[in-house]
Amino acid sequence: MAAVGSKLLLSAKAPTSALVIGKHNHKLIRHSTSLPSRSSSVSISGLSVGSRSDLLKRRGQGFAGARRVPGVAVAMASSEAGGGSISRVQKSEEEWRTILNPEQFRILREKGTEWAGTGKYNKFKEEGLYECAGCGTPLYKSVTKFDSGCGWPAFYEGLPGAITETADPDGRRIEITCTACGGHLGHVFKGEGFATPTNERHCVNSISLKFTPANN
Repeated sequence: MAAVGSKLLLSAKAPTSALVIGKHNHKLIRHSTSLPSRSSSVSISGLSVGSRSDLLKRRGQGFAGARRVPGVAVAMASSEAGGGSISRVQKSEEEWRTILNPEQFRILREKGTEWAGTGKYNKFKEEGLYECAGCGTPLYKSVTKFDSGCGWPAFYEGLPGAITETADPDGRRIEITCTACGGHLGHVFKGEGFATPTNERHCVNSISLKFTPANN
């Protein structure tokens, strides 16, 4: 994943470089995957995210789109977590290989990156819930998704406690992973000037996600 401002630097060889970096990072970050997340709670307004129908019925007014607003600082939105907790999913890499297809394994377990603009959910606009493609843990509500123009699905916040942030070894980016299973989602970029409630952009691989419609 790259910052929006640097997308002009992409070339036909960019994904290859991303894969090399991803594999390299996988080895370096392995020791930090056991670090606790900032919050282990995943309830919203007192509801466990496990109650999908109630969660979707209580969606707040969504953010329909985003425009870059230079020089405008946006206050971070705060979310109070309730009593729910993330159920940890621990599997060996051999077990993950039997559960995931090769491309899912490359991205979720080996920290790879899909080609920009090719992901299933890049321009996807249906209402519902985005879950981890590896373990099924709810990660994002559709009302937090916006069009950033970066080439990957973008969200301005995840469900409380569902996303773990870890600085890359080179200190240049912040990786986001599923708190439950440690699956690689992408990276989060902050302070880019998007007119969203948090001024954050969770840049997520479509392959790391699966979508459940609101009426399910």
